[in-house]
Amino acid sequence: MKQPLERITVDTIVGTLIIAGDATHIHTVKFGGASAAGETSHGKVSSAALGMARAQLKEYFSGSRRRFDLPLLPVGTDFQKRVWRALAGIDYGAVLTYGELARSLGTVHLARAVGQAANRNPLPIIIPCHRLVGSKGWIGGFAPGVALKKVLLEHENGAGGR
Repeated sequence: MKQPLERITVDTIVGTLIIAGDATHIHTVKFGGASAAGETSHGKVSSAALGMARAQLKEYFSGSRRRFDLPLLPVGTDFQKRVWRALAGIDYGAVLTYGELARSLGTVHLARAVGQAANRNPLPIIIPCHRLVGSKGWIGGFAPGVALKKVLLEHENGAGGR
């Protein structure tokens, strides 16, 4: 029997994040709004994984955490999961182009597919798809919006990244 997902919120510099998970894994992070508060918990949570996610996201936004150490369970194709694992390896404050990430995966001609997999990342920030940029420094896309991507990149560079 599939466990129900519990949801919590974390208020951050990019707005309210809604984190969903079960007793042992984090499944999704979504950008929410004030309306999300009624369906989620701001206080005590029963899931240890969600409690860890809340704490680590607060540390990230305070500038004291550069890498997440959480039990993740993203759902996607094998290719998407390969891309997400590669994204998780991009250092704090660094950026890679879509093409560079595709080459690192041995798929030099699939930069667009890498971008599509990044766009479907169910765990933004934790799996840092915001660290992907277009060729020649173009900031590229970001499912929650380019303005939020800029804030995240500036946060990492302003907090001692690179």
